[in-house]
Amino acid sequence: MPEDTKIVRAAIHPGIGIARVGNSEEGYYIGPEVTDPDLMNVNNRDENGAIKRQAAKFRIYGYNAAGEVVKEIKGTDANTTISWTAHLANRKAQWYKFVVALDLPEAPDILDSLKIPQSPYQPSEHRNPSLRGEDREQLAIDPGHRTIAGQSGEAPQRFDNGTFLTGVNETTVYLGELRTDEHGRLLVLGGFGNSASPTKDTIYNGNDPSGFVNPDNWYDDISDGPVTATVTIDTESIPVESSWVVVAPPNYAPGIIGWRTLYDLLVDTYVECGWMPMPTTASFTKDILPVLSRLSNLQWVNKGFATLFGKGCPMDFSDPELLNKLADKEQEDRYHELRQIAFNIFRPAETESNTGSSWPWIYGDGFGSAPESSPSNNLALSKVRMELMRLWVEGNFENDYSPEFIPPSCLDEVNLQEQPAMLDKAALHFCLADAFHPGCELTWPMRHSTLYSAQFRVRHAEDTANTQQDYGSVLTPEIVLRPGGPLYAQGAGDLTRWMGIPWQADTGFCRSGYDSEYDPYLPTFWPANVPNHVLTEENYQIIIGEGTDEDKLKAFYTRDFWWRAFLSYSTIEAMEYVVDHFAELGIIELREWNSDIDDIPSEIFVESLLDGMAEKLRDRLADSEQARLALPSRIRRAGWASVEQLEAFRRVRLNR
Repeated sequence: MPEDTKIVRAAIHPGIGIARVGNSEEGYYIGPEVTDPDLMNVNNRDENGAIKRQAAKFRIYGYNAAGEVVKEIKGTDANTTISWTAHLANRKAQWYKFVVALDLPEAPDILDSLKIPQSPYQPSEHRNPSLRGEDREQLAIDPGHRTIAGQSGEAPQRFDNGTFLTGVNETTVYLGELRTDEHGRLLVLGGFGNSASPTKDTIYNGNDPSGFVNPDNWYDDISDGPVTATVTIDTESIPVESSWVVVAPPNYAPGIIGWRTLYDLLVDTYVECGWMPMPTTASFTKDILPVLSRLSNLQWVNKGFATLFGKGCPMDFSDPELLNKLADKEQEDRYHELRQIAFNIFRPAETESNTGSSWPWIYGDGFGSAPESSPSNNLALSKVRMELMRLWVEGNFENDYSPEFIPPSCLDEVNLQEQPAMLDKAALHFCLADAFHPGCELTWPMRHSTLYSAQFRVRHAEDTANTQQDYGSVLTPEIVLRPGGPLYAQGAGDLTRWMGIPWQADTGFCRSGYDSEYDPYLPTFWPANVPNHVLTEENYQIIIGEGTDEDKLKAFYTRDFWWRAFLSYSTIEAMEYVVDHFAELGIIELREWNSDIDDIPSEIFVESLLDGMAEKLRDRLADSEQARLALPSRIRRAGWASVEQLEAFRRVRLNR
């Protein structure tokens, strides 16, 4: 604790908290508060198999005049009162269609290419364009703000009176609730993952060139909004810096970290706008190791990554022997070239061509919309990350790598002064930054510094309940990027309004292998949250069983399609399946065993399914296996049920 213990201001952390929907009405769990939580004690399903909601927990820290943390302020502290207020809203149906990230250089040309003369459907127009003026207010699900105080046991404050549409189709939509824990901290829970069309409209209109994730008369219960608090200590009111909460879809692989996280993206944004300094030296552990090790971590959710970066494979970046070489500064002549080769394989920042063969083999923001030659089709190093890796190659880095280092697994293990920063990072560490087409939790506006009042603080509109939702009949890049436009001060529902609707439709389409002639497994979209290929429970039991090493290795290297539940479905059927059955999809969980085989690790991520679901999937696959065997190998290996299905999915996903 610092010598000066006079609290002059306070701040809510995390600055941006993440909650997640789930269909369990009984249980929930607290979102990660450190970047390396204990994954063995996380249960994402309740006893009935329903997916639990992830609650965003918010804490308040008191600071002295020097900016040092004095303590966490709790509602149980003597002579202290805390009152929390939050406002959740869903404005997706009221907003504009998602077609492409509007800040891409190609965006104007992409929008022009999708225009059809005399067509009633135009790209980047309002969703539900038949409703105009004040009638569009019925498309916003806005229950208003809620306030709560006290400790756990207080009645939850529910966001349960927001409505969608009017008249005979009016539907009340529950968006979540506020609770407090035993210390008076705030818990924000989101909805139950519900999506529907009260008018029974189709989930996808093939006549609309931008009909994907933009259907008429559909809603979901994703939301976001501001979080504020009032604090009184010894009758003195303390100013409190506010926060924001985002309710996102479930994370189906909660222990797998994306190659670039939302936290990474925000750091890149703040460096580029001058809020953070450009690094002049690199830390191997903090700056370089994540770029490499996350490629290996993706082995549990994509077979292509498993083949090159998996355990015992040529580029196994979990191998301490290889990492010691890459972190070695003493034997410069010996290992400099190794660093250079690794660096050269990555797609450089601001590349002018589409180098599809370069790492990290992840789609970029333009994939599905941009011309095939566009560099935005594939993800590249950010300018900040590229500079850090350049420093590493040149030997201007700190070798702070230690295979024995054990990071903190809970917030109590983190130094008090570092706890606020850890909370800010941990909340966004498990969210994805790419590809923004549109994305998993949030999308491309998050990379614009105008959106923030400070680091990890969303800029609040003066009236967060009434922000501008109409910028004309069509939203253009010129309108979006102008000063004072929608990328500045935000209101409730303004961050998630850019996302696809319903959220399940995009989840069913974020696959890999769209260009099976290039590779059946790569590139990929969002495997760290929505897997592509997984190690099944059946194969895991072989690995830990009494069989031969050969049988165990064969089982370990076998990956099944995560989306096999709707393998043979049409495009619309696949979207509808995920809407109705999203809780039946597998969740990737950490398992431990005493491995005695070098090429099989002792920590394994395994798909966990509902009881009886594995048998249903086997029967479903058996029914279509004969037809699949007749397919070309490249199509079958990519997981398509037919050539026609691949082409249909490409037409939807790629706007072609």
